[in-house]
Order: sequence, then C-alpha cells, then structure tokens
Amino acid sequence: MTLTERDLKAIWHPYTQMQTALPPIPIVKGDGALLIDENGKEYIDAVSSWWVNIHGHANKYIAQKVAEQLLQLEHVIFAGFTHKPAIELAERLLAILPDNQAKAFYSDNGSTAVEVAIKMCLQYWHNLGIKRTKVLAFKNAYHGDTFGAMAVSGRSAFTAAFDNLLFEVEFIDLPTAENMKQLKSRISYLRSELACFIFEPLVQGSAGMIMYDAALLNELMAHCRAEHILTIADEVFTGFGRTGKRFACNHVQEQPDIMCFSKGLTGGTMAFGLTTCTQQIYDAFLSDDKRKTLFHGHSYTANPVACAASLASLDLFLAPDTDANIQRIVNAHQAFAGRIQDHPKIKTIRQTGTILAMEWETGEDTSYFSALRDRLYSYFLDAGIILRPLGNVIYILPPYCITDAQLDYIYRKIEQALEEVGKSA
Repeated sequence: MTLTERDLKAIWHPYTQMQTALPPIPIVKGDGALLIDENGKEYIDAVSSWWVNIHGHANKYIAQKVAEQLLQLEHVIFAGFTHKPAIELAERLLAILPDNQAKAFYSDNGSTAVEVAIKMCLQYWHNLGIKRTKVLAFKNAYHGDTFGAMAVSGRSAFTAAFDNLLFEVEFIDLPTAENMKQLKSRISYLRSELACFIFEPLVQGSAGMIMYDAALLNELMAHCRAEHILTIADEVFTGFGRTGKRFACNHVQEQPDIMCFSKGLTGGTMAFGLTTCTQQIYDAFLSDDKRKTLFHGHSYTANPVACAASLASLDLFLAPDTDANIQRIVNAHQAFAGRIQDHPKIKTIRQTGTILAMEWETGEDTSYFSALRDRLYSYFLDAGIILRPLGNVIYILPPYCITDAQLDYIYRKIEQALEEVGKSA
C-alpha cells in the first residue's frame, strides 16, 4: 500500500473536501525552498507551507538547536515553573517589538494566540469593573478557526455552520480616504461598548491578500486610542519580515496594546503561539483577588523545544543576510509585477513586502470557490511549484532563502499560465 493510499484510509485533511480533492502528495524531504516527494520530484514551496516557513525546510541551524534542547529538557509544566529558553525568547522578542510591549504569554498556535488576546481585552475591562463586551473587527477578516477567533473573523462559508453560536462582533470596512470619517464616527458612537479592535495589519491574508494603507490604519488606531479602545494587531501572518519590515506594525506610528504571533515564530519548525501585551493590561490582572487571574493555559505552554526553535529562527531572522534576502525578494516581485500588470487576464496585482498577489480576471467577483482555482493549482503542481490559490487570487510568499533562479522559474510559469490556463477562465 502506498503512502497516499494509507493516508486516504486513515486521515482527514484540513480545508479539504475529501470526496473531490486530489490525492495528497507524500513529501519525504525538505531542502531550502524545495519539498521532495516519494518519487524524487521537487516542488518549490512558493507559499512557505501555509506561510510558516521563513528560513527554508530542514534548516540545519534550527535542527541543531532543537536537538540540543531535546537532550536537555523536552517539556515542563509552565504554571509555577519556568525555564531559560522561554525567558530568553520573551526578552529577545520584547526588545525588537514596539516599545510598549511588556509581557509575553505563550500558547500553541495562531488561533490560540488570538483567543488569549481577546480574553485579555474582555477580562481587562471586567477586572476594572467596566462593562465593555463588544469587539470591533474588519469585514472579511480571518483570525483563526477556534470559536473566539472565528467570532472575530468575517462571516463566510467557513463559519456558516457555527454563525448562531458565535458572539456578536461589530464589523467595519477597511479604511479608505473616503470612508474614514464614517468609520471614526461609528467607533465613537460605540465606544462605551467596545472592548477592543482586532485587525490584520496591512494585509488580510485569507481574504485574498487584500491590502490597505498603513497611514489609514495608523489613523484608525489613533482614534481607537483616543476613545480608550484597546487594539490587537494579529501578526500571526504578517510578522517576521513578510511585509518588508520586521513586523507590519513597524509601518505605523501608533503602537498596538496587544500583538499575536505564530507561523514564522519557529521558522516553520513546529506549532507555537505568543501573545504580547502592555504593562497596563498586565497590571489589570494583578490583585489579591484570585478571581482576577487570567484563567488561560495549554498543556504545552512555553514548550522548551518550541522556544529553542524560535530562538534559533530569531538568530537567523536578525542576521544581515536575511534583511538582504527580504529586500531581494521585494525587488524581484516589483519587477515581475511591473512586467505583467497590464496583461488582460490580470484583474489586479498588489504587493506588500515579500507578498505578491495576482487576482485573475474571471468575469465574476473574487471567490474562494472559483472554478479557476483547481485548474491553476494543478497546473503549478505539474510544473513543480506549490502555489495554493485563494479562489482566483494567486499569491507568492516564499521562504527568504529562495534563489533568484527559483523565483524566475515561478514567474515564468505564471506567465505561461496566463496564456495557457487563462484562456479557459
């Protein structure tokens, strides 16, 4: 029995309609930007395996640090105990985050990092004896698949089965020069009810890599601060260089009260989550009354092995070579975008940092269920490229170690697809 046959017999895959999906491809090895299947075929991982991998697969430096940690301490309960990797990681991350970030709370993935942030905000007001229970979020947002994270995400086919179980959220449009006055007015009207405003800074990833202006986000954050509404920057996707700067919030002057991280945190090595907050939020939970405790935790909170992977990833991330590679990818994307932007099959093309998104013209509105998606996905797989379209939006989000030759190959195959696949779109 092949690996694929064994998989189909035993496994249920994420975001997959198992009745109609293509059989899964068994991957046996990773090497830099490449993934290699059981038959030796190489695939360029142009989406960083769901945006997590920033330094390349099977990175030897990270692997060495993980192995060393496994022989030292694999795990310890984090209630009443601590360990050096967790302390060092918190210290080093807080040193490069916005100045107001003071405390780090560990969890185990992006959704739980968001859950922690929401609970911090809601309980912050509860501990102060002030009733503020509503959350403000953007339409089309995606913050995760657990219930709290789903609740603050845009309502869609993904949430339809659970909509009547999700708590009420105030959704607003992305800011534009034209609607800013209206958005501010609505926020001010609701200020006494709003506990917090959660947002994906600059790029709404799962919505189709929808991008918006940093200056407008800054203005919205400033207005929330003036109205004493806490702000949560969900940097699970945008953190660690994706937007061209270390963090997306480095593009704005206002500083969020809370930040959420996962994905690139460990360099894509293993699951891990982190939520940071200001001293002001932390202080609201300090009390002789134990009922004001933040009652949240996970069995694998601050797992030492994940901390070791994160510390190793951070070493690589802060190295000058990584900055140079990020800029190299930014420049290459810009040049390619300029080359194809006038193609009749390209509806829009947009870029923020190392994220390049191309919306293909289908004669219909952008949709996750676009029939074009499956044709494009298969086309690129046949060419040895993993590009997982969001409906009719193709995006490139590579590991920073990707070579110029690999990028050029991806660009060439996209241009070919515009001629060969686009005709039947």
